[in-house]
Amino acid sequence: MIARQWHGRVRAADADRYYDYLLRTGLSDYRNTPGNRGVQVFRRRDEDVVHYLLTTLWDSWDSIRAFAGDDVTRARYYPEDTRFLLELEPTVTHFDVLDVPEGGGAHS
Repeated sequence: MIARQWHGRVRAADADRYYDYLLRTGLSDYRNTPGNRGVQVFRRRDEDVVHYLLTTLWDSWDSIRAFAGDDVTRARYYPEDTRFLLELEPTVTHFDVLDVPEGGGAHS
């Protein structure tokens, strides 16, 4: 299994609206891509900025390509992301998953 991590920052005032937007766009797309084994969304406030860290789990590199395209290291963005995000970080990070908690890896 492979974990893919993406990081983004929004203004604190936009944090809840951005999460609603994520639910309609990226999170929905992740969950509807064959080979996706789940997604975790982490959020942390740092004064006037809120950080989002998304970790998705995938069966294979082919599954990730089906979501992200041929260059799996490039972050995938949606049209309205520029309305919320303070910057568009160009890349994501991948990890080999060595251990998953009991019940982990299922769609969440």
